[in-house]
This record gives sequence, C-alpha cells and structure tokens, in this order.
Amino acid sequence: MPETPAFEIIDGDRTAGLLLLADHATNRLPPEYGRLGLPDSAFERHIAYDIGVEALTRRLAARLGVPAVMSCFSRLLIDPNRGEDDPTLIMKISDGAIIPGNHPITPEEWEARLDRFHRPYHRAVSQTLAEVSAASGKTPLVISLHSYTPAWKGVARPWHAAVLWDSDPRAVHPLIRELEASGDIIVGNNEPYDGALRGDTMFRHCMETGIAHALIEVRQDLIGDDAGVAEWSERLGPILEGLNARPEMHEIRRYPSRTGPHAF
Repeated sequence: MPETPAFEIIDGDRTAGLLLLADHATNRLPPEYGRLGLPDSAFERHIAYDIGVEALTRRLAARLGVPAVMSCFSRLLIDPNRGEDDPTLIMKISDGAIIPGNHPITPEEWEARLDRFHRPYHRAVSQTLAEVSAASGKTPLVISLHSYTPAWKGVARPWHAAVLWDSDPRAVHPLIRELEASGDIIVGNNEPYDGALRGDTMFRHCMETGIAHALIEVRQDLIGDDAGVAEWSERLGPILEGLNARPEMHEIRRYPSRTGPHAF
C-alpha cells in the first residue's frame, strides 16, 4: 500500500443500509509531491480539505454504527468530487492561491493521479455500496458530508448548514425540515453552492443509479473543534437515523438530472 492511501473505510454495520461519505476529509499529500509549491499555511485552509469533516464523519459513523468511506488525499492533488472530464479536477488556482505543482502538468501525471487516487476512491465507494446493499437486502441511503467557509470574498454566509442536491428530493426535503425544526439554525437549500454537478460523487454513485442521497454542508467554524463536532453529531445523528428508517430511502427511483438530459 502506498504511504498515502487513496481512501479509508470505517467499519460499521452494513445491515443498517446507510453509508456515509467524506470526499474531502484530509489535507494529506504523498511525500514525493512536497507541498505542491505552496506554503504549509495553505494546507490549513479550505482549499486543501473540508475542515472538521473527518472528525464529524468518524463521530457520526461511531454513533450510528454504520460504515463510511473517506478520501485520504488533499483536494489540491486531485478532487474526488469531480468527474474525470471536469476541467477543475486538478486545480491550477484555488481561492486566489496559485498551485505551482499543478501547472504545468503533463498528461501522464494527470493520468497517474487518476489511477493512484481518484479511481481507487470511487472503486471503494462502489464496493462498499454493494456490500451494504448485499448485507441489508435493500438499496442503501447515502449521506455525503462536507464543510464550507463562513465567508466568501468578504461576504458572510448566514447558513449554519445546508443541503445540496440535484433532483432527487426523497432525503433532502425531510432532512431540511428536521434541521429547521430546532429553530436555532439557518439552513440553506442548495446554498452556498448548487448540488447539481454532473460527474461528481453524488451524480456518479446515486443520481445515475437511483439511490436516495443528500449532501450535507456544515459551516466549518461550527465543526472546527471537538465541541463543535460533538454538537453537530448530536444534532445530525437522530435525524439521519429517522431518515434511514423511511422505506422510500431504500428504493431505486431515477430522476432526470438538472445538469442536462441524459439516459440512465
């Protein structure tokens, strides 16, 4: 196994029918890439990973007793939440930071990063989904965990959390309702980004296959320490348990993607 593996699988009860994903869990790089020409400080920023998500994923997986798949490499190396043909798969510049190690890049190096990191991660997601389906005897529910910055270009983002999605509403609508029910947080619906992204993880593993899913974004300042992670695990845990108990979460239903017409 390489020093920097492509993924980590957190073990859990596959008969529960629920799988957690964390595309941007860590800021790690293989030693041979150095820091991609960036200062160490760049790897403490959101451009390198989703701050707080690794800890939140581990805590939720333990609380719910379910498996999770996490990437083990920085999104600056290659972004697992992008399709192979997406021009932002390997970024040359991110939030004002030029990434010298990514430009210029040869076709051979591009392909090498796909083979070593991007493709193994997605094979792990596919394999774990198949294992959950076989063990539970039903189609899994998939929840993807991400975080976002409190402000963008000097403008504060008011949402404490958000749910991103394409066109399958099954998990999304009840999830938003349950999050809003507490009355103490602002919940975004496809904010601060739109969840319809052709070729991303949810599109590839859920939209195209008819699996119920949702992408949860938590503002990173709210899960930047152990207390915040514990609070959001307590908030999300019962909601996800309730979602997973709904029969419609475990059916195959295909919805046309908002990214454009295509056949499933």
